[in-house]
Amino acid sequence: MYLVRSGAVALERPLTDGVPLTLHVATAGMALAEASLFAKIYHCDAVARFDAEVASMPRAKFLSAIRNMPEAALSLIETHAKEVQAQRARIEILRFRRVADRLDAWLDLHGKPPKGEWIMVAERIGVSPPALYRELAKRRI
Repeated sequence: MYLVRSGAVALERPLTDGVPLTLHVATAGMALAEASLFAKIYHCDAVARFDAEVASMPRAKFLSAIRNMPEAALSLIETHAKEVQAQRARIEILRFRRVADRLDAWLDLHGKPPKGEWIMVAERIGVSPPALYRELAKRRI
């Protein structure tokens, strides 16, 4: 089990053409690769998106802690419930065809990101950074 202490780490799986598919991006305070706890093989690479610090805990120790610490287990369930909500919202955003519509939906849900994080917005809404920057320029953001 892994915990991102700082920075951002993406879980990526290479497609047959070699292009990486980003399955998840964990930022500071988020767990990483939880699904691997219950999988024999989990074909993903963890890639630091920014300088990152990650803590690890052996599988057996983590599962023991969850069994013996119900408050920690509930906290983990709460975190995962929020992540499910976020993924559902992302799926809805990705249904839009136009960059402008995707950006509007993302901004309605999250507001303007901190300086330097627009590139993460591009990834989250499934558009190229140049396409997002063109839309931002139109809006003078």
